[in-house]
Amino acid sequence: MSGLDLADDWVWDFWVVDDPAAANADEHFHAFFLHAPRSLGDPDLRHEHARVGHAVSRDLTDWRVLAAALHPQTAPAFDDLATWTGSTVHAEALGGWWMFTSGITHATGTRVQRIGVSRSADLITWTRTSGTVMELDPRWYVDQVADDPGSPTAETHWRDPFVVADPTVAGLWHAYITAKTPHPQTAEPTGAIAHATSYDLESWEVGPPLDVEPGRFDQLEVISLDRVDGRWVLIFSVLGAQVPGAEPGEGGVWSVPVAGPGAPVDTRLATRLTSERLYVGRTVRLRDGSSRFLAFVNEDHRDPVGPFVGGLTPPLRVGWRTDGAGLRLLDAPDHWLPVRAGLG
Repeated sequence: MSGLDLADDWVWDFWVVDDPAAANADEHFHAFFLHAPRSLGDPDLRHEHARVGHAVSRDLTDWRVLAAALHPQTAPAFDDLATWTGSTVHAEALGGWWMFTSGITHATGTRVQRIGVSRSADLITWTRTSGTVMELDPRWYVDQVADDPGSPTAETHWRDPFVVADPTVAGLWHAYITAKTPHPQTAEPTGAIAHATSYDLESWEVGPPLDVEPGRFDQLEVISLDRVDGRWVLIFSVLGAQVPGAEPGEGGVWSVPVAGPGAPVDTRLATRLTSERLYVGRTVRLRDGSSRFLAFVNEDHRDPVGPFVGGLTPPLRVGWRTDGAGLRLLDAPDHWLPVRAGLG
């Protein structure tokens, strides 16, 4: 099966946009993706060597790779070590395309994550704005490094920004961010869906988490929001090790219905969409109004304890579960589907 992959680089987290200026027959889908050289040997090293690649396609199956969109900046900068996951939106009234990305620095490595923004008129050439946006607010979110700077295991989780326009309030934008908040029962850090709003994509007001009751997941990664068959759904990824009470390998991509951008999210009701062999799933809307699902290949189903795989899946048909509790894949191989009824 075809999908976006590179012979010399690992490919993992990604996001896709449709260029409204491109004709139907053109390569109107643009994928931005993290990649790092396989020559590093150890796949775990890829996180400190991540760059944002760029590819185009007309069908989400066959991709033409372009020059990289973003490289780490010259130090000191919020991403002078590596550039991580984000999202891209089109705002004609605000000057075109905006790309929000996470970043890490040489000074703190992967322990501290920050968010910045770049701008483009054509999706090809990107110019970073100075500094960062969407700063962590300690009133609602845990900054472990600031709280315990001497701890070698402390992390400041503030990454994976997903930005979406509000369909009911003109000019309003919402951002979803991977973060930590105090658990309502134990006060220990637990996974949270951080939320921020803006009218100009530059000045952001960070608010409390959207979670109705945090605590089911130790972290929720690469959150996204989309309409599938006319209904809003929130999608995120969690490995089994980050799900208290789950068995190893009982993670993957998860989904839960929501009322729309900025609405409360009850992650206690989330259902698994994929097995842990896939990760970082996103839906992409086709121009006929239907949706497709893509993810990166996390594990080889023939060798689940083997090395990290990488590379994107081909587009998979996706729809709602019969009970309406979340999404389901309609044409995926069995090894990419969740197998334990109680979790999926």
